[in-house]
Amino acid sequence: MDNFRRFETISQYNDFNNCETLHPLVSVIDMSGANPRQASNMYFGFYTVFLKEVNCGDLRYGKNTYDYQEGTLVFIAPGQVVTVENSGEVYQPKGHVLVFHPDLIHGTPLGRHIQDYTFFGYQSNEALHLSERERKIVLDCFSKIEYELEHAIDKHSKRLIASNIELLLNYCVRFYDRQFITRENVHNSVLERFEHLLNAYFHSDTPQIVGLPSVAYCAKELNLSANYFGDLVKKETGKSAQEYIQMKVIEVAKEKIFDPSKSISQIAYELGFKYAQHFSRFFKQQVGQSPNEYRMLYALRTDDLGLTTSH
Repeated sequence: MDNFRRFETISQYNDFNNCETLHPLVSVIDMSGANPRQASNMYFGFYTVFLKEVNCGDLRYGKNTYDYQEGTLVFIAPGQVVTVENSGEVYQPKGHVLVFHPDLIHGTPLGRHIQDYTFFGYQSNEALHLSERERKIVLDCFSKIEYELEHAIDKHSKRLIASNIELLLNYCVRFYDRQFITRENVHNSVLERFEHLLNAYFHSDTPQIVGLPSVAYCAKELNLSANYFGDLVKKETGKSAQEYIQMKVIEVAKEKIFDPSKSISQIAYELGFKYAQHFSRFFKQQVGQSPNEYRMLYALRTDDLGLTTSH
């Protein structure tokens, strides 16, 4: 197997795939023209959108693998390293690739909100699976970008190319929304596991050791990337993963506050807050009352209902 391949520039990646460089910052590559190759580690210094049309090896991020099927899109952000594994066999790459350097979109509307396309942070096993119609739309976007690259560079080129890339990415947002819906059963299972994870977390001594659970921690425990996990929770519940965790913290806090034998400082410690005042501030922001005010109000209500035994 070849060792590490590092691609810092678009022209380097074009040369590797036998593709002419028409623009120094962007390219659309038909992979069928590339030479047969063995799998290797690859570093990308630019945005990469793979449209895999045949099974051609396993791409891996960390411990997660994904075996590509026809019509699969994978998104790679600058600075990422990926591995294609196929036991050292020589294979002919196929499909199409869009690559564009961050410098291309500087000063454009796309450049100002590229971070909103969170799927560039997804793992390979969270790739986008396309229907035949969706695949044609993607190829049409690629074709429009390619048309601009074949046109002589003028004052309109950057804006038109960036606009067409943005159009492609906006379609991908829609397609991912569709994928979240069509995989609803899978995602409900993830939400159930998320809820179970939080329950188990707060019924253990982990908060006192680790602190409050983070989105990154929960995503890792569920074998998902933080971006995909956050998007999934948002689409399924209407709340961000962080908001969901905060909601659970308040739920557990209220249960603990109902126990008069526990001090507010003890409750804060059990929940994973480093300082009691941080817990009190957080609780008041979420509930509108301090923990002590909430406890007193609860005591008054139970007293009015005759639920206390002190009469």
